[in-house]
Amino acid sequence: MTDLDYLDKAEKLLKAVEATCDRMNDESDADIDNQRTGGMITLTFPNRSQIVINLQKPLQEVWLAAKAGGYHYHLVDGQWLDTKGQGEFFAQLSQQASAQAAMALQFAS
Repeated sequence: MTDLDYLDKAEKLLKAVEATCDRMNDESDADIDNQRTGGMITLTFPNRSQIVINLQKPLQEVWLAAKAGGYHYHLVDGQWLDTKGQGEFFAQLSQQASAQAAMALQFAS
């Protein structure tokens, strides 16, 4: 994958996260503050815990840091999969965000 392909696909992932947070805030009591700075999004939950998602351009990866730990994702056949076999990005983000928000939250591309 070229660097431009990576950046295009990674940007779509970040925009999907932002759009989902906005939708959740409009449709529920989730109250997730999402702030973007360049290739990084910080999600802050009402209990002040955070999830940080950032692009690692040299590695062509997306990293997710949550209370439960850190995860690295690489694009494989159109899906962002954890490099250590921990699953797909949006499934893991949904699980971690639900735990930190103490309510069911569903993220998708």
